[in-house]
Amino acid sequence: MSGFMILQVVFGAYLLSVVAFIISENRRPKSTFSWILAFALLPVAGLGMYLFFGRGHKSFVRKFRLTEQGAPQALSHLIARTRLEHDQSLRGFDDTNPTAARIGRLLHNNSNSMVTTSNKLEVLQNADLAYPAMVLAMEQASHSIHLHYYIWNSDSLWERLLDLLSRKVAQGVEVRILFDPLGSFATLSRKYLRQARKAGIQIRPFSNLWRIHTISYRNHRKIAVIDGRVGFTGGLNIGDEHIAPPPGFDRWRDTHLRVEGSAVWALQGTFLVDWINATDEVLDPTPYFAELSQGAEDADCPVQICLSGPDSEYEAIRQLYFEMITSAESQVLIQSPFFILDETISEALKLKALSGVDVQVMISSAGPRQFLPYWAANTYVAEVARAGVKVHMYDSGYLHAKTICVDGRICSIGTANWDIRSFSINYELTAVIYDTDITAELVSAFNEDLSDCSRFDPDEYAARPRLLRFRDSTARLASPLL
Repeated sequence: MSGFMILQVVFGAYLLSVVAFIISENRRPKSTFSWILAFALLPVAGLGMYLFFGRGHKSFVRKFRLTEQGAPQALSHLIARTRLEHDQSLRGFDDTNPTAARIGRLLHNNSNSMVTTSNKLEVLQNADLAYPAMVLAMEQASHSIHLHYYIWNSDSLWERLLDLLSRKVAQGVEVRILFDPLGSFATLSRKYLRQARKAGIQIRPFSNLWRIHTISYRNHRKIAVIDGRVGFTGGLNIGDEHIAPPPGFDRWRDTHLRVEGSAVWALQGTFLVDWINATDEVLDPTPYFAELSQGAEDADCPVQICLSGPDSEYEAIRQLYFEMITSAESQVLIQSPFFILDETISEALKLKALSGVDVQVMISSAGPRQFLPYWAANTYVAEVARAGVKVHMYDSGYLHAKTICVDGRICSIGTANWDIRSFSINYELTAVIYDTDITAELVSAFNEDLSDCSRFDPDEYAARPRLLRFRDSTARLASPLL
């Protein structure tokens, strides 16, 4: 048998095996045919693309999940309280807010999230409010500081944070930091890591870059938990650029959230599980879950922490956004730096706009260090704008907030962008808030931001040079990876 015939036999066996494997995954027919074509036309590159971007949740067998981690008896009363708050909330929603009831049950079923009510919240618009609040909480820490960020910068501002955390370690406070190694690749220096570890700070990457097969599956969460009592989450990473914007931008516009109360337990649990999976260190969780303070005990702000990631059976945050959009009766307001949609979210936005709901989207017109996502976004924006969605391009700086408000009654502040990567590939987190006052605060901020925007005109876009639109359409081909 000639070498060419042997090559044909090997390729045929390879193609039959991968076709059988892809078919057995029971993907959508369009996705199945696309992957088969990729494997057939690009045998080596196709396999690489699948390893980097195409695997389903069953490929991510993590050592611990929040639902599987054995809870010590000492925490049983906290778990019981959380379940009581969840059950009481859903019964109340059934009578007063059926949309909230549906969303609450959805997130409980698709991500094991529960509605917590003993919470005090503070919306922190931009880094000049969020960073001082975070630093103050860390200065007051007496037991533990847990920080989890996609990007950690070793710049001048956070050199000062290193000094603070080093002092806290010297005072006996446990300090743990998780960072995403790809997100922090160009910003976190080895010198900073050496200094931090020498000071006793436990700082670790969420995953190792040498694990090439998981390099695209990034942990995009932003979490800070201090003494198990105060938590922070939202759009902000750690770095100077959020206060002193990068070249070409007048300001960095972001939204963060400060939490006290039972929702902090969910943030703490998320950090501890991610820590276990990143480091193989199984911590006794008991010391890291604090009893409620008097203020939180008396508070009543329903919050539900929703997680999603490549290891999730359901794309929980995408399902959340879909349900929030389709449940809207009067208004949907969305803020996101990116706008790269799958078919379901795109159709939901167009459906509500065509049915007369006021659907408004605010996105960044450009971003630092990259351009493909913004070129691709133009094509999605043009589609929804033609259906009546009002799209506002934020021109006065860089918009990095990730929020949605529905009917002035429910809102979400989190880490997930409105793109396919955040829905399907990244590890993400968002806080769903069932409160009219907090929602009104976000609506007011959205309306204030309109003065820094220009309205996207689909007719003007259609009149742009054909080559420019072809550039955007070409960028769109990479949408699942952006």
